[in-house]
Amino acid sequence: MPKTIRWGIIGCGDVTEKKSGPGFQKAKNSELIAVMRRTSEKAEDYARRHKVPKWYDDADKLINDPEIDAVYIATPPETHKYYTLRVSAVGKPVYVEKPMARSFKECQDMISACKKNQVLLFCAYYRRSLPKFLKVKELLESGIIGDPRSIRVVLSQMPQADQYGTDSPPWRVIPQISGGGFFFDLASHTLDLLDFYFGPISSVCGHAENQMNSYSAEDIVSASFVFENGIVGNGLWCFTSNIEEDLVEIVGQNGKIVFSTFSLEPITIHAKNKQVSIKIDHPEHIQQPHIQSIIDELLGVGKCPSHGETAARTSRVMDQITEKWRTSIGIKFD
Repeated sequence: MPKTIRWGIIGCGDVTEKKSGPGFQKAKNSELIAVMRRTSEKAEDYARRHKVPKWYDDADKLINDPEIDAVYIATPPETHKYYTLRVSAVGKPVYVEKPMARSFKECQDMISACKKNQVLLFCAYYRRSLPKFLKVKELLESGIIGDPRSIRVVLSQMPQADQYGTDSPPWRVIPQISGGGFFFDLASHTLDLLDFYFGPISSVCGHAENQMNSYSAEDIVSASFVFENGIVGNGLWCFTSNIEEDLVEIVGQNGKIVFSTFSLEPITIHAKNKQVSIKIDHPEHIQQPHIQSIIDELLGVGKCPSHGETAARTSRVMDQITEKWRTSIGIKFD
């Protein structure tokens, strides 16, 4: 690898405007060389606005560009496997958006391809690299609440008018494109964080339903799970409510830690008969610390906390939670 990692982006949509795209330009030892979008005018417009030297409307031309060292796949999950196989086949490292794919089987195929071609595979579970969530990990490891015993997750959101009752719903609620509904898009972040904190989930069961019949994907999900180390947890993800709630509660033998996955509420520690709050803001470009960790690993000076293997575990858990629901409506990806 050179001293500077030169990046290409496949799929320069909304997520790349602020969350990730500028991070490749602002990270150390990094350059954003080219972007690709199927619509030429949109690709050219993105490149012009973000001062990117090259733009393509053909992914293969970007993948085979000799000036590009690594590729970020920022398309919907439907094409994650397809592009990962093509990028890895030319020997370039892959950074893929989350969820890693539409199913655990697709994740396995991606991991196998990258191993065969001897390239690294990273996933955009960037909360593993954010200061707020690293602080939670630090608190857990400090023993301030003692040994963790149980976890409770609640995410409740109100339906949005532009997402329901339309002839053209957003791709995030079209299972053949996204893998499922908002559960796959949002719950994946929390489930991955819990894997980061406590290791793999060994047993899980769940229920999914469609209560509003506004699109074909599930809109409410509940789950019960157990980690390999014996910690138990439960979660409820409801996208049909008139109440907004974003809660992760970790209960230990001597107290508890409460935080949110998506909102900017402070971390709250309840221990030693007192309550302490810690407010930590996110960086302007929320993926930049994660991108930096990928660059550091590619250059041999650091380690990224999210690889194909860890990301695939989250997909496996989501598959198991929604298995009955997917089967009931005939969702298949293989």
